[in-house]
Amino acid sequence: MLKTMNQRITIEEVARLAGVSTATVSRVLSRPEVVSDQTREQVMTAITQLDYQPDAAARALASGRTHTVGCVIPTLDHAIFARSTQAMQTTLAQAGYQLLVASHEYDPVTEFELVRALQQRGVDSLVLVGTDHAPRLWKALSDWRKPTLLTWSCDPRLPSLGFDNEGAARLAATHLLELGHRCIGVISGLTANNDRARSRIDGVRKSLTQAGLSLLPTLVTEQAFNLEGGRLGLRKLMANRKKPTAIFCGNDLLAVGALLEAQRMGLHVPSDLSICGIDNLEIAEAINPGLTTVSLPTQDLGRLAAKSMLSAISGEVIAAQSLLPFELVIRGSTASPRK
Repeated sequence: MLKTMNQRITIEEVARLAGVSTATVSRVLSRPEVVSDQTREQVMTAITQLDYQPDAAARALASGRTHTVGCVIPTLDHAIFARSTQAMQTTLAQAGYQLLVASHEYDPVTEFELVRALQQRGVDSLVLVGTDHAPRLWKALSDWRKPTLLTWSCDPRLPSLGFDNEGAARLAATHLLELGHRCIGVISGLTANNDRARSRIDGVRKSLTQAGLSLLPTLVTEQAFNLEGGRLGLRKLMANRKKPTAIFCGNDLLAVGALLEAQRMGLHVPSDLSICGIDNLEIAEAINPGLTTVSLPTQDLGRLAAKSMLSAISGEVIAAQSLLPFELVIRGSTASPRK
């Protein structure tokens, strides 16, 4: 029979049932990676059978670790961040770590305050998104003696795991150019405090320049990263005297919003207007026509970020800069322009 709260199960009882020492039980709880799979399974089985609840404060004091990782992302409202964060949490949980998540809605002041709060809480490492951070945050990170990982973009100042956002946009723009489009517009997310959005615009611009063309300022619009932003962006671009025959969107939500608005306006996608996104969300395949997009392996990003942090916490040196691959997924939303 399980004990009551006043008769708390002790680590000695767990060790007895598992047939190991109390030190081994402690290692399983604090550094599971250094214990054999068989021993770890014995201890975890005993913990489950006894419903042992370790004292988090005592455990942190003994090991010097809280077994928590802090993750600060721009927003909880985007599926693309949800996918990577879920993968990160799953991987960390398997190693006995808890992920603490906070969002700053692209506000540098809020981001700084959240990072400081997580540091003060004693997290064992931090995961941040992008390279746009306030100078005082960069200083707070450099003064901190624990690991920090940047994701989605790379910066030489910290270990980074991300994507070549400019290269991904260039891939999409090159696809549109190869189809024969010469007037290409861009619906971007808001670029303030968002290096990924700026890099994607730069990628389109460089592809056009290489082809002897230019990205007209009137054919670039910044909108909120959502369906309504795509609708508003499409209406703005199509109000130009020189209308684009193809549009690159800074993410799939913008692209789907633009596609829906084009259909509402009586435009046929792709014969009247080609639309391309970036992310490869589930909706990209579900919509009609299917959305051509650049697929980013965001679940891999979350999983590898977690593994990098676990390695860094254990004292291992992790790669300074790592870029994940991406690929163009061609569906029905892009085609050659009308003759």
